[in-house]
Amino acid sequence: MTASVDLPDNAELKAWRHDFHQHPETAFEEHRTSARIAELLTEWGFEVTTGIAGTGVVAALDGQQGEGKTIGLRADIDALDIREETQLDYASQTPGKMHACGHDGHTTMLLGAAWALKQQPDFKGRVVFIFQPAEESAGGGRVMVEEGLFERFPMDTVYGLHNWPGLPVGVAAVHDTDVMAAFDIYSLTLTGKGCHAAMPHLGTDTVLASCQLISQLQGLVSRETPPDKSAVLSITSINAGDTFNVIPEQVALRGTLRCFDMALKEHLEARFKQAIASLAEFHGLTVELDYQRCYPATINTPEHAQQCATVLENLLGSDNVIRNPPPSMASEDFSFLLAERPGAYIWMGNGEESASLHNPHYDFNDALLPLGVRYWVELARALLV
Repeated sequence: MTASVDLPDNAELKAWRHDFHQHPETAFEEHRTSARIAELLTEWGFEVTTGIAGTGVVAALDGQQGEGKTIGLRADIDALDIREETQLDYASQTPGKMHACGHDGHTTMLLGAAWALKQQPDFKGRVVFIFQPAEESAGGGRVMVEEGLFERFPMDTVYGLHNWPGLPVGVAAVHDTDVMAAFDIYSLTLTGKGCHAAMPHLGTDTVLASCQLISQLQGLVSRETPPDKSAVLSITSINAGDTFNVIPEQVALRGTLRCFDMALKEHLEARFKQAIASLAEFHGLTVELDYQRCYPATINTPEHAQQCATVLENLLGSDNVIRNPPPSMASEDFSFLLAERPGAYIWMGNGEESASLHNPHYDFNDALLPLGVRYWVELARALLV
């Protein structure tokens, strides 16, 4: 291989990113976004496949050095239902929607890598560029797998990345195993017998029961989760009653359960349901529970994490690659791809002053664009030899 590969001009990378930022589209509605991705890839000479998971886009590039392994590089393309407050010149033009997680930047970096590798495909094997819709809670990664991503584009390994606020630009983090937590969600309605607040003995108090349940459920984390494992069980919404003198007939609760160990998650889910059933029986209530298993945990393969770390150390310097920081209890549907193929998912710093992800003041840091492009390019060239 030659020493280096030309990258797209930084001004062009910014133009692509700002265009995506101005036109955010949420889960499975990324029609303009996917059309623009396909347009650029076609312009560069790729054969483009569209329609996987509705708005997914996939393109492959064969190296000039002959047959070899096939790797997949994935970027998420969807936005969020958040009203942007950045006041940027290129702020969202779609009311109530914005790129508050940096997927506009992820898309741009993978496009840049596709362009660069197309100019100089001096590698052995194949690179599959995966532009995935609906990462934000809608499971676009799962749908792409279900619709035959790996059957239509056989791959040996898959790789993903995410920008990370709080880490300086030029710093990356690589985990050997656990990266992002699994998450489940639940909606629960407790129904009893409403009554006058002055005569609680004539009803069944759903508010009292719900308060006891909230306290009791925290014991699943504090007393049934081993100290060397992590889990979070949060109640995020409580709705009951609308006046001073009525004990309401119903209380509705919603929340989430997150952890890394899937056996532990199965145990906590079972005990969660037992706790609800026992409390309802004690208080004489009926229960409606909608429990949904959403994303599995994102867990790297150590061998492939090390390969990513080596590439990043060569790119950024060994002092700028953090190994095995605490994993995040947030979740990521790249987990569905990693459940099918080995690989790794890494973080790249978006800046110490960056607003947090999913914040209305967040913006992807354009200084990260060329670093992300270079990472993808060098990873492909390092793996496909």
